[in-house]
Amino acid sequence: MRITTQAEYGLICALHLARRVDDGPVTGREIAAGERLPPDYVEQIMLKLRRAGIVRSTRGAHGGYQLARGPERISVRDVIAAAEHSTFEVHCTSHPVEEERCASSHDCSIRPVWMLLQRRIDDVLGGVLLSDLLLQESQVRERIGLTSAPVGGRLALPVLQG
Repeated sequence: MRITTQAEYGLICALHLARRVDDGPVTGREIAAGERLPPDYVEQIMLKLRRAGIVRSTRGAHGGYQLARGPERISVRDVIAAAEHSTFEVHCTSHPVEEERCASSHDCSIRPVWMLLQRRIDDVLGGVLLSDLLLQESQVRERIGLTSAPVGGRLALPVLQG
């Protein structure tokens, strides 16, 4: 899995709006300036988030973007899926090694692993809300079950049961 800049910037923009939920509409340029992101890229991302129902836009002198629903009702998965259309790409479908080999009619013992990974990623990202990300990093770590400190630059991830 690779998080693209569109997915990451989409999350940054949505989180910016979550922090300013009571401030009224915020322009894409304000978001870009506040987060030090390219304004044109932010506008493209905001359009995707609007189409997905994550944000709503208002036209006019006092227009801009707002979250379409509360940050406690928008998951990280929602935002990433809006920016990227999927959170994990199963290559069997998107980039088959060989058409016949990767067809769903072909018996492939690897495919279930990718499908399980996709489901686990979606479950984890779906369980983290924008409202969770409004907390301090240590609180977010505790909230999502990452209480271990980084070890040698790597996080000790909890084992998922499923």
